[in-house]
Amino acid sequence: MNTKRIVITGGPGTGKSSLINELIRRGYTCLEEISRQVILEAQKEGVDQLFLSNPLLFSELLLKGRKQQFEEANTHSSDTIFFDRGVHDVIAYMDFIGDTYPKHFVDACENLVYDTVFILKPWETIYTSDNERYESFEQALQIHDHLLNTYSQYNYKLIDVPFDTIENRADYILRALQM
Repeated sequence: MNTKRIVITGGPGTGKSSLINELIRRGYTCLEEISRQVILEAQKEGVDQLFLSNPLLFSELLLKGRKQQFEEANTHSSDTIFFDRGVHDVIAYMDFIGDTYPKHFVDACENLVYDTVFILKPWETIYTSDNERYESFEQALQIHDHLLNTYSQYNYKLIDVPFDTIENRADYILRALQM
């Protein structure tokens, strides 16, 4: 089966997880964001913010998990799989902090190709921080720019999802995909 891989990306606090949860509620196959799992595991080990203390290790763990998710899509019977972020997000965040990364990060972005990428803009009205989200809204705006640049660099034409209710945002995505 030729599974379509659809990424929903955006900076922190843009509503991605809520949108993924809405798609799950509607019966679509979705692979959820893994960064919170990595953060919580590190916190169990006594590392408060792994991304801040060791961004390369954090990014390696994310890349590994996202590559596994990409391959996992082949095991699902659904012909369309939604991803809460893609491998390209790892590079965007590393560029955001101005850190370097090994070539296999670039190789992953070149070799793991998604069919469609939707991006959610930072939306101050819904933005909140929590235990795993340390970025300010101003940083979320900068991350958004890095996401745009990174995905564009790999020849993706990102589809902006307008501000609206979660239900209407899900409808917008499904209409764009003709589902």
